[in-house]
Amino acid sequence: MNFSINEIDRIVEMAWEDRTTFEAIKFQFGISEQEVINLMRKQMKPKSFKMWRKRVSGRKTKHEKLRTFVSGRFKCSRQKLITSNKISKR
Repeated sequence: MNFSINEIDRIVEMAWEDRTTFEAIKFQFGISEQEVINLMRKQMKPKSFKMWRKRVSGRKTKHEKLRTFVSGRFKCSRQKLITSNKISKR
């Protein structure tokens, strides 16, 4: 995993977002859920990492197959279009 600082920041940001799935991160950056977890472990303070893991463990919105809604995506009205985000260009 050789990512730029901007890419690492974006992966961390996407991992923190409740409604961004691990599959979306894999689609955009080509890294698995376990690789995201390892990256988060390296990039965060131990207490912050534990808090994040506790929050995302078992969270249905972090896995596409566990989501309860079938179509559409949630987008906050305050969220701006991200130009480097491949998913927003589909």
